[in-house]
Parts: sequence; structure tokens; C-alpha cells
Amino acid sequence: MELKIGTILTLEPTYTERVEKFRCKVVEQEGDILYIDYPINVLTKKTAFLVDGSQFRVTFHTDEKISYSFVTAVLGRKGGNIPMIMLSCPPDDQIFKIQRREYVRVETPVDVALEFKENFYQFVAEDVSAGGIAIVVNQPTSFSDGDIVRLTIVLPFTNGEVRYVQTDAYIVRIFERDNVKIASVQFTDTDDIDKQHIVRFCFERQLLIRKKEMNEI
Repeated sequence: MELKIGTILTLEPTYTERVEKFRCKVVEQEGDILYIDYPINVLTKKTAFLVDGSQFRVTFHTDEKISYSFVTAVLGRKGGNIPMIMLSCPPDDQIFKIQRREYVRVETPVDVALEFKENFYQFVAEDVSAGGIAIVVNQPTSFSDGDIVRLTIVLPFTNGEVRYVQTDAYIVRIFERDNVKIASVQFTDTDDIDKQHIVRFCFERQLLIRKKEMNEI
């Protein structure tokens, strides 16, 4: 995808627990390399000096108000009248359209521990998003529609890192599909850091699924 000169990019680091955002503009593009001006920290309004090799999740909007996202890495710097930072730009199949008004839901198994009134359960979720999960209920339970539960969700990343997200959640409904009992669960108090971890995990799994599909063609 060719990014228009002047397009505003929002960068969010994927290598730290700190919730940070940086804004910059596309100065030029040469193939799979993006040249940006030095980004500004959205909170402090100070210029950020990005470390070579660090990875970021990039979001941007087109003139048609369509939002896209991709993962990038800092490749280096380029001097000139305008000092620039070089970012990697992935192929089109690794640039994702962002669904508005809803979180991207990814079908991937995730281990989940659920606590309800001092009862503890171990489940596997069949899909996950930053807004909730769908749990395969494979054992007798004491919770039902409308109950508030406590979840611990295990997020294993491809680099070997594992994050444990803890949140209260609401049992939206329990239903059967193809003779399998499913609990649709909505998060109620996920903090910004945990949401960032879930979004990063979903984005990473999207990339893996897309690569697998491309290899099977």
C-alpha cells in the first residue's frame, strides 16, 4: 500500500508495558521503507528518539476515513533538510483494516481461569478480542447468564513472552452450538495496559493466520 505524503501515523510500542502514543507524518516512501519526521509523544508533546530495531503498532486513516493498522520496526535514520526516521512497511496482506465500533475478534485457543463465588474453573476460549471472549464450557458450572466473574487470561506471544490479563467480566449468555456449550463473556474493567496486550496478541495472531492462509494457496 502506498501511503500518501503527509499521512499522520500513530505509533504504539509493542515492547513495553507502558501505554505510550507517538504521532508523526509520512515524509516519503521508497518501496517497503517509510520515511517519517521525528515523532512527538502525544502526552508530553516532546520529541521522541526511537531506538533502532524497536517495534511499533501503527494506525492511520485514509482520505476516505478508513482506518488501517500494521506492525513496523525502526530501521535507522536519514539526514537532510528534514531529519527522518526509517520504518519498515509490510506488504499489503499484513496491513489490516480496523473495524469501527467493535474490537477485532480472532479465532484462536486461549487458556482461561475463571473464578465465581470461590469456585475455580479452567477453560479454553475459542476466540478473543479486547472486549470479550467466547469460552468452551466443558464441565458443570455454577454461573449463568448475567453473573459477574473474575478471569485470568493467558496470552502467549511468538517471542516467548507470556502475559496474564486479569479482569472482571459479565456472562452475556450461555448457549449451545454444534452440541458444544459456549459462554459469551464481556470484559467490564480491563485497564489500558491489559487492553494493549490483548490488542497486540490479536494483531499478532491475525498475522500468523494470514501467513498460514498464504502458504496454503
